[in-house]
Amino acid sequence: MLTIVVIVIHVAVSLLLVGMVLLHSGKGGGLSEMFGGGLGQAAAGSTVAERNLDRATIACAVCFCFTTIILAIRLQ
Repeated sequence: MLTIVVIVIHVAVSLLLVGMVLLHSGKGGGLSEMFGGGLGQAAAGSTVAERNLDRATIACAVCFCFTTIILAIRLQ
């Protein structure tokens, strides 16, 4: 039963992680440009939204790593 719960969490976190990575800015503007940050924000550095997205992505990645390790141990 625990394995099924961890697999469901793992799949949900992996989909969320893919979505968060796609929201990050590449060479273009990314999230800040999508919501109207544009040229004025480019000179100021990263916005609050992008920093929060970075933190959420890191938290999601850590959760993904933990569920991967738990599944590796459980399915041995």
